[in-house]
Amino acid sequence: MEREPMRIREGYLVKKGSMFNTWKPMWIVLLEDGIEFYKQKADNSPKGMIPLKGSSIHSPCQDFGKRMFVFKLTVAKQQDHFFQAAYLEERDAWVRDIKKAIHCIDGGQRFARKSTRKSIRLPETINMSALYLSMKDPEKGIKELKLEKDKRVFNHCFTGTCVIDWLVSSSSIRNRKEGLLLASSLLSEGYLQPAGDTSKAAAEGLSDTPFLDLSDAYYYFPDSGFFCEGYSSDDDVVLKEEFRGTIVKQGCLLKQGHRRKNWKVRKFILRDDPAYLHYYDPAGGEEPLGAIHLRGCVVTAVEDMPDTKKYDVDNILFEIITANEIHYYLQAASSTERTEWIKAIQSVARTGK
Repeated sequence: MEREPMRIREGYLVKKGSMFNTWKPMWIVLLEDGIEFYKQKADNSPKGMIPLKGSSIHSPCQDFGKRMFVFKLTVAKQQDHFFQAAYLEERDAWVRDIKKAIHCIDGGQRFARKSTRKSIRLPETINMSALYLSMKDPEKGIKELKLEKDKRVFNHCFTGTCVIDWLVSSSSIRNRKEGLLLASSLLSEGYLQPAGDTSKAAAEGLSDTPFLDLSDAYYYFPDSGFFCEGYSSDDDVVLKEEFRGTIVKQGCLLKQGHRRKNWKVRKFILRDDPAYLHYYDPAGGEEPLGAIHLRGCVVTAVEDMPDTKKYDVDNILFEIITANEIHYYLQAASSTERTEWIKAIQSVARTGK
């Protein structure tokens, strides 16, 4: 019986059409031997498959001046495929894994991430389900805390260091390296969930290990009462009865209108439940002017647009493409702020309801 290829990485990217110069969000799955792409994450069958054997990858790719963080995959038949990531670190993570997958194919090797798996072997007798119940024990398990980071409050969660400390003290493993491997397994099987940008980035493959033994990497039990809330100033209060979710990020951005293509300043509030980006008149008013549905969306940085000359845009635009392929163009005040918005929107698009 043949072994199914391992899923190395998956997520939404913007992909250029093979025949026309159209860019559409696709759910991309990197396997050991190829790349599958789906119209939606929930689809059962891919729209296409790109074989990796004999391929080469090029990054950065400057073929499209207005699109940032693009990489090009050239297959053995000299056909080019173009993908756009949301920000630099995400693009580099995809490129790094694709390069390694191609190298493994050429060398006849199995793909394996850099980790402690080669030097450490966990006992096969470990029962993940039983271990999870022990971790949740009200008396002897891991204590759920209220933690604060980056102007956000994380309720009913704990740090990566606390998890490893508990595993060592409970004699579940022999040392912290073993604990890191076991915690990574718990994370991959859904017994632990990442909370916050640091732990989420690691879980998505942007670190050497998916789980982090750090005091500023937060995690929570999936069936706990975890929720995150952001601080808001007195003049940024929104009536909480209108929405169930907590504020992840808020601030003013320029938004391009869909009909007249004119740009206006709007106050944006990003909430995690439901996964919407609401926008308001910055002069006041509690009722939103509109909302962008983020579930299943793709967000990417863009270089410039013809309609933005009036504002002398310089590397601060980004684009949201919704699941039903509606395009929204927004402008931040700086490149740093743009990256913060992109990461916050990505987080809500993945985990929001």
